[in-house]
Amino acid sequence: MNQTKQNPDTEFADDVETVEPKLYNVFLLNDDYTPMDFVTHVLKVFFGHSESSANKIMLNVHKQGRGLCGVYSFEVAETKSYQVNLFSKQNQHPLKSIIEEES
Repeated sequence: MNQTKQNPDTEFADDVETVEPKLYNVFLLNDDYTPMDFVTHVLKVFFGHSESSANKIMLNVHKQGRGLCGVYSFEVAETKSYQVNLFSKQNQHPLKSIIEEES
C-alpha cells in the first residue's frame, strides 16, 4: 500500500495566477407583439427581479430596443437565455433573449 504524506504546513505556490471567468450580459430584445406584462413576468421569474426593476427593464426593452436582464458566467447566461426563448415560444410570444460578452 503506497501512501504519500502531505505536510499540512505546505502553502500553495504564490506564483500561481488565477483568471477570473469572462462575464456575459443577457438582453431581452424588443418586438411588436409580446405584451409588456409577459416581459415583466419573464424578468421576475427567470432573473429574480422585483416588480419595480422588472418594469424599469421592460420599459428599456420597449423604448431602447433591448434591456439588460443580468450578468452571468457563460454557462448560466446561456442557460437563462435558452430558458427564456423556450418559455416565450411555448407561450406563443416572439420575445427573444441574447447573450453578449461583457466588455
